Amino acid sequence: MRVLIVKTSSMGDVLHTLPALTDAMQAIPGIRFDWVVEEGFTQIPGWHPAVDRVIPVAIRRWRKNWFGSETRHQRCDFKREVQSQTYDVIIDAQGLMKSAALITRVAKGEKHGQDCKSAREPFASWFYNQRHEIDKKQHAVERTRELFAKSLGYEKPSGQGDYAIAARFLSHLPADTQPYLVFLHATTRADKHWPEEHWRALISMFDGQNICIKLPWGADHEYQRALRLAEGFPYVEVLPKLSLEKVAEVLAGAKAVISVDTGLSHLTAALDRPNITLYGPTDPGLIGGYGKNQFILKADDNALKNLSAKSVFERLSDLLAAKEEMN
Repeated sequence: MRVLIVKTSSMGDVLHTLPALTDAMQAIPGIRFDWVVEEGFTQIPGWHPAVDRVIPVAIRRWRKNWFGSETRHQRCDFKREVQSQTYDVIIDAQGLMKSAALITRVAKGEKHGQDCKSAREPFASWFYNQRHEIDKKQHAVERTRELFAKSLGYEKPSGQGDYAIAARFLSHLPADTQPYLVFLHATTRADKHWPEEHWRALISMFDGQNICIKLPWGADHEYQRALRLAEGFPYVEVLPKLSLEKVAEVLAGAKAVISVDTGLSHLTAALDRPNITLYGPTDPGLIGGYGKNQFILKADDNALKNLSAKSVFERLSDLLAAKEEMN
């Protein structure tokens, strides 16, 4: 069976789709997937063993100059690529009008998606041949697992979903001999940032503990923040700019991770690494970290500035101690 997945973004949403592929792979021997995804996340689907072809789409970039000649040519090339294969099933796991109209509509095969009561944008369901009711009161991973099960005709497994990508990175662990932590300090929304003085206070608590702290970054302003956080701490390493795959390799080798609410936090969960995510105004209930060893710290008043470095350090110390006992 050949299936096309339409799940274009964001990083967390793309990662949250992976356990559904694992379910399907175990339920239907020989099933293979192609996947349409935003060009910035094309590395992720290919990490899963059931994915054959990754088809990049650039809706985010195209909409800046939708009717420009270069954009029109790229859109035509994309349409030809999608239509080069007729699929047994097409699963639109995005549930948005733009993806349904621009991708699912033009793909060849029976189209499945959420019904108008379940989709994030109800009118997206107009473009599906088969519409499925999906319970909204469950984590995003479980919603997608349910959609795949109903679209492909098997019973959704009752156990926790498996991203099926951790083993890939365990064989490419960094060569460091000294244990290290990763602090994911960068996120898009200002109100999801933990104050820099809190990060530095937390970092100072690891002085003399024979552990390194690694700080990844993506954009230049994140690099500048990383430099400020590391200043004066010889055991803190500001990493070079890395591809998403290289960041995943670093995360896979970490003793533990501290993160704000960001896509890389979901990548940490997908890699089964112990992770404490710091939440402020966002609700982790239906879209928080999903997987083994995922923990949440949240200020009582939802203000991250009121989440102290001491409380984070104590929670991490407890986590590391428990991990040592298990080993």
